[in-house]
Amino acid sequence: MVRVVEAKHVKDYIIWLRFQDGTEGEVDLKDELYGEIFEPLKSSDYFKSFIVHPEYHTVVWPNGADFAPEFLYSTLQVHA
Repeated sequence: MVRVVEAKHVKDYIIWLRFQDGTEGEVDLKDELYGEIFEPLKSSDYFKSFIVHPEYHTVVWPNGADFAPEFLYSTLQVHA
């Protein structure tokens, strides 16, 4: 099971993530913010308001928007 254990806003629509297996890196979500639930995330202040949900193990916004942790893991850009 893929789980996000830590997340930090980097800049713009980029979030740094660490997963339960120790993998960490950045994901840029700018091209993923389409659809009614993701529209509010286009506001940079609102985008920064995510938390790591303790039960869903992914990043979640106050309006209920989230991304599957498996999707985040698969799009992760790992920096050496």
